[in-house]
Amino acid sequence: MPAVFIEHPARRRVSDEMHARPFALLQAPVRLSHLAILSDKADPALLSLCDRLGIAAPESVPPQFAAEFKGGWLRWERHAEFSSLTVGRSGAFDEPFAETALALLPVDWLETLPGGVVAAAHIAMDATLRSAEDMAVMFAGHPVVGSTMVGGRAEAFTDLHLHDDGCGRILIYDQGLTAGQAGRLTQRLLEIETYRALALLALPQAREASADLAKAAPQLKTIMAALAGPEEGPGADRELLGWLTMLAAQVEHLGAANSYRFSAARAYAALVWKRLDELREVRIAGMQTFSEALGRRFTPAIDTIDHCSNRIEALAQHISRAGDLLRTRVDIALEEKNRDLLKSMDRRAALQLRLQETVEGLSVVAISYYLLGLIGYIAKGLKAAGLHIDSDLSAMAALPIVVGAVIIGVRRLRRAIGGDEKH
Repeated sequence: MPAVFIEHPARRRVSDEMHARPFALLQAPVRLSHLAILSDKADPALLSLCDRLGIAAPESVPPQFAAEFKGGWLRWERHAEFSSLTVGRSGAFDEPFAETALALLPVDWLETLPGGVVAAAHIAMDATLRSAEDMAVMFAGHPVVGSTMVGGRAEAFTDLHLHDDGCGRILIYDQGLTAGQAGRLTQRLLEIETYRALALLALPQAREASADLAKAAPQLKTIMAALAGPEEGPGADRELLGWLTMLAAQVEHLGAANSYRFSAARAYAALVWKRLDELREVRIAGMQTFSEALGRRFTPAIDTIDHCSNRIEALAQHISRAGDLLRTRVDIALEEKNRDLLKSMDRRAALQLRLQETVEGLSVVAISYYLLGLIGYIAKGLKAAGLHIDSDLSAMAALPIVVGAVIIGVRRLRRAIGGDEKH
């Protein structure tokens, strides 16, 4: 009976994710070859490979694709930033790495792979344990690491080297693995090889960034010494601010250019250690385990990446604090300038007030003079009309009245103007 409830749009995809990337069922003797291709445009390569091997190609490449072809089988998986191809062939063999599963693929197709192969490894699983002399030949005389795994049902060996064909080598001795256990073991070993390589992609970037940081740190030290010393004026502060801004831009660019790779390295490293734990390794006498061998160089490399990432963040924070200090000093200098400007404006206002009072006094004299002149003209006119009026005595008598009236008028006018300005 079909469900009668309304499903969330993502429910089916979430449910299918629990069954994504299933492990293969393997039975010794078997040989595998694995490639991890760092490209987001690798899907057309799969379609081309299907055409070359006579496999019915899908209309659109799914996240996981598996198919059989003459002589072997392949599995294709698309991940966030890379795609992986695993090729397998079953059947007995004498030399584990003389004729690999990768030899089933066309050479010219391998030459046209997009992006770049970041990890490549061969796995040979057999029920026959090789002698130390045979293993020395298989691993080109390199030191071999190995351990017992899966509760004693398998032994795995590798030298962690790239051989002449550009691939690593892993030899598994099957001591009673089921098909599912064999599939899970090979998948974990291949994931360790892939995630280890992807994590270490950040190491060259970390070393380059460390060199840039080594140049930036003394510059910040010089700037901080200048900030701690006596102020040299606004011109010097502006020069320091420009220098600090340029340094901040360089460090931010450094962080932005490496942030993704560094965070990806931490995520991949966590997957490596998780897969190593799942192997349930038991030491073989006189031989390093996978975990010990990887821990000797892999852990310091990841620590170097983390250290570089932390240095970038710390330097960016120091630059930010230095910028805050410099801006504070510039703000204080501006406030002092504003204070001096206000004092200067106050002095100018006081001078203008005194000048205004002087002008008001002169205005009173001038207005009084003209008014007394008018009164004198009026008195002369009245005298000419026959009235007995002395114009000089009239002007003298009117002098205090006119001057007083002008003073009162000017003061009222000033108060009226001052009241309008307040409103």
